[in-house]
Amino acid sequence: MFTPRSGKFFFSLSAMVVVIAMAGCGNRQVSQAPPPVKVKAMQVIKQDTPVTYEYVGQVIAKNEVQIRAKVSGNIVEKMVNGGDKIAQGQPLFRIDCRQYEATLLESQAQLVQSEVTLTNSHQDAVRYQKLADQQAIAAQVLDTALSIERQNAALVNVNRARVQRAEADLQDTLIAAPFSGRIDVNDLSTGSFVQAGQTTIATLSTVDPIFVQFSMSENEYLQFTHLGHGTSPTAWGNNLQLMLSDGTQYPLTGHIEQVDRGLAPDTATLTLKAAFVNPEGLLMPGMFARVVAQGELRRDALLIPQRAVQQLLGKTFVTIVGEDNKAEPRPVKMGPRVGNLWVVEEGLTPADRVIVEGFGKAPSGTPLNVEMMDPSELQIAAKK
Repeated sequence: MFTPRSGKFFFSLSAMVVVIAMAGCGNRQVSQAPPPVKVKAMQVIKQDTPVTYEYVGQVIAKNEVQIRAKVSGNIVEKMVNGGDKIAQGQPLFRIDCRQYEATLLESQAQLVQSEVTLTNSHQDAVRYQKLADQQAIAAQVLDTALSIERQNAALVNVNRARVQRAEADLQDTLIAAPFSGRIDVNDLSTGSFVQAGQTTIATLSTVDPIFVQFSMSENEYLQFTHLGHGTSPTAWGNNLQLMLSDGTQYPLTGHIEQVDRGLAPDTATLTLKAAFVNPEGLLMPGMFARVVAQGELRRDALLIPQRAVQQLLGKTFVTIVGEDNKAEPRPVKMGPRVGNLWVVEEGLTPADRVIVEGFGKAPSGTPLNVEMMDPSELQIAAKK
């Protein structure tokens, strides 16, 4: 049964619910969209582009030899220092020659002795020949005299060969440079004992010209061969440039001089050697450098900055400024590099804008505050 007292209670309860509801609405905050992310972007470049190909190579000597003594003995004289530039025929080391001088004198004495014996046997053979012609001696006596003469003649040849070998051994105690180049710093010191044909006294390598060895894939080899109208690499591999490890360009150009007989079975690549003149000795064996070869001219090629390209888990993509200025990832297929740019094979059009700086803060769908870059700004940034 409804009474005035119960009506007042219902009205009070309703009022409290309304007040609580209004208080709850007052505490709610209206959600706001995140502010746009500031990025720098660049329009895809479309232009005729001469393509270059780069290969990582290593500088090696054109000729390198480990110098070993032909005779055994102690080094008694050292005529060079490690790291010196050496001229062909320049004396390097001298080995103790006393025993070889004695051997030579002994061989010469034996040669003289055998020559005297040969002279006597020859005179005997001549006399026996005259007596045999007069039938004054038996034929067997003449045959014996002629045999002794031939034996003594052979002994003379043996002793003469020993003299020549002794002379050669004596000459080999002086070790000279087989060609011009630079000697290493790991050479032996005076007093060291060397074993003939085994002990490495020093290593000598040529300095000018010098080789840069690098490898290219089968497809690249075929592509360059097509550019050269079917000619060999020694025909189209001219005017090669060399970029050193510090980013500077070597001032002189080179050319391909040697090509391996076939592809390496483990890597399926072809090994080539490019020759560069090295008059100042700047290039040294063991250095790493990039060989730059001129390729074809690509008409209307699409290019983007290399630093705009992202690679993750074997996939290559870029982030572009999409509709309504929102970030949009785009998979791409890249071609050769050209300076600090990269040729785009697939995935972009000339109308696209590629984010160069700030794409790490802009996942897909992120609103963007875009600042456009000019290609000249890439050169300025690269110099900083």
